[in-house]
Amino acid sequence: MRVLIVDDDAGLRQSLALLLQESGYEVAAEGDPEQALVRAAGGAFDLVLCDVRMPKMDGVTFLRRYRADGGQALLIMMSGYGSEDSALAAMREGAYDYLHKPFRPDEVTMTIRKAEERERLRREVETLRSNLGVGASGELVVSESRAMRDVLELAGRVARHNTTVLVTGESGTGKEVLARAIHRMSPRSEHNFTAINCAAIPEQLLESELFGHTRGAFTGATADRAGLFELAHEGTLMLDEIGDMPLDLQAKLLRALEDGEIRRVGGRDSRRVDVRVLAATAKPLEQAVERGEFRADLFYRLNVVRLHIPPLRDRPEDVPSLLIHFARQAATKLGHPVSITPAALDALTHHSWPGNVRELRNAVERAAVLGTGGPLEPRDFALGNGNGNGNGNGNGRSYPGAPHVRGGAPGTNGLRSPGDSSTGQLDLKPQVEAIERQAILRALEASGGNRRQAASLLGISLRTLFYKMRRLPVH
Repeated sequence: MRVLIVDDDAGLRQSLALLLQESGYEVAAEGDPEQALVRAAGGAFDLVLCDVRMPKMDGVTFLRRYRADGGQALLIMMSGYGSEDSALAAMREGAYDYLHKPFRPDEVTMTIRKAEERERLRREVETLRSNLGVGASGELVVSESRAMRDVLELAGRVARHNTTVLVTGESGTGKEVLARAIHRMSPRSEHNFTAINCAAIPEQLLESELFGHTRGAFTGATADRAGLFELAHEGTLMLDEIGDMPLDLQAKLLRALEDGEIRRVGGRDSRRVDVRVLAATAKPLEQAVERGEFRADLFYRLNVVRLHIPPLRDRPEDVPSLLIHFARQAATKLGHPVSITPAALDALTHHSWPGNVRELRNAVERAAVLGTGGPLEPRDFALGNGNGNGNGNGNGRSYPGAPHVRGGAPGTNGLRSPGDSSTGQLDLKPQVEAIERQAILRALEASGGNRRQAASLLGISLRTLFYKMRRLPVH
């Protein structure tokens, strides 16, 4: 830690400098406050010890000018008899603490140690917040809830080590986002982060994807090919949905983790790899072990540190922060402001979100695309029936502004019969088609004509979009 002493008393500057140097600090000292400001601007100091009363400039003025110049170091004021009020005024301006002259050596070192610890914690928190911000998928890891704060705190601690981590949680909770954040905070952050979904690749191809293959190893293997373990050398490999990995391949993975060596499919030579493995699963692996579907030895090897991400329904206090983030993302993507009414915020906060953070993100984007352009209301989100209560908010309660049907006799849900003269012919099919066509047109406009992106916004497959565009038709 670099310390700057600012005091017009030469004897105090010298004795204080010697004390701090003996304690292992790098020290600079100035008697002139103006010169001290110049020196502070040119040097990266972590702490400034400044006298409250000096002939040319008082400590409060020094503090204000130092901050105005962009100085970020902690300031500890030194006050003599009768200047405590000035020291307290400096603390109100942002000084960390003050020392009362004459002070004992242990009092000085203790105060500085406390300041040093505070600064260390502040930097760790800033690093954690920045690194656990937005993942590649655009999801935000927030920590408003106590449960998520505990997860993020443990993630920050384990990130610095080479420990294998098992991330558990329901689908859509953000397991890959958290894994990427751990990688970014780790000493491997300058190297590759590679992720593979073990459930998305056929069993016969998964081994080749992980370990690579040699030419002629199987039909279609026309050249040697490196696997993900080799591509992630000195970096991080995330094995998502590890619970779906075939048993035979689990044994080979365990050997790679234990020995740090892999062998390409069809090859004879082993290759050394330096890879940190993060595994993730939505399945209860303990039960899979009991059923003989997952190797116990591999489970224990992966489960060194476990990070469990709670489902969004168990941490509703995180929903508002996520909504703000996703609304900003949608506004940037669509090129127009996106805001949410208090009624919609209440509805979304109380919704059960079976698809977790992923569902929330998609709901905001879809509402922003298909909305009327004003602040988003509960009806814009089409929340559906989260837990069977029929009101769409997932907790059995109505919410302000919730859409409802008016009119009609009791027991008819407000619908009139097809022959009702006040409504004319009420054929549902053309009305649904008209709504679908309008939604598709909006999605195509929002995506700049990109049909794949439009299908994603609508929550349907590209093939379904093509079918609807031909049937409706949409040009």
